[in-house]
Amino acid sequence: MSTLHWGGDHLQLLGEKAVWDPQRRTLLLADVHLGKAETFQVHGIPLPSDGDAANFNTLLALAHRLQPEAVVVLGDLIHSRLGLTAELRAKLHALPDLLGCPLRLVGGNHERGSWIEGLAQEPAQALGPWWLSHEPDPQPGHLNLCGHLHPVAVVGRGKERLRLPCFALDRDSARLAVPAFGRLTGGYPCSLREEIWLIADGTVVAWTPSPVGRRHRPTA
Repeated sequence: MSTLHWGGDHLQLLGEKAVWDPQRRTLLLADVHLGKAETFQVHGIPLPSDGDAANFNTLLALAHRLQPEAVVVLGDLIHSRLGLTAELRAKLHALPDLLGCPLRLVGGNHERGSWIEGLAQEPAQALGPWWLSHEPDPQPGHLNLCGHLHPVAVVGRGKERLRLPCFALDRDSARLAVPAFGRLTGGYPCSLREEIWLIADGTVVAWTPSPVGRRHRPTA
């Protein structure tokens, strides 16, 4: 876990690829993409249907540990309406009770055209000093917490090259990109101007990329 200070507030960046707001006792995550394997199966691509279980288990373990007053998903909770099987709908219906708190969804592009019973798609909105959105949507006076970008950092070179999920802070636009929570998701490299916190083996580490060869230097 690392702490991001912003004005008089702070956020905890978690190794489970989620954000914890301790003052408002709110757990935030993005891009779970539940039902992605089932969506691919509809198109004849044989992905195994076990990725969602790991996502649910990680989320429930976080809720058990932190005891949040709300869990907010910053878009793309599901991958598509094609993957919304009866089993997945039943799990989503039971999820708030299992979490022990309300589940809220800021609508993302993958939710378009879908309907989930009891889970309305909410617009981008403020939560204290934070502006919550799926796609980047900076607002004056707020730090924009968003998903959609699936940020990763490219670490090392050659055979040692790794692509690691990360939190990416752009101070110029006051935007924090949250990594994709889901297991079956790709990622897109961050720009060199962003402040980056790598996630590796459940640990969050501040990281400064070098503009030459993208070599890396961990920071304290």
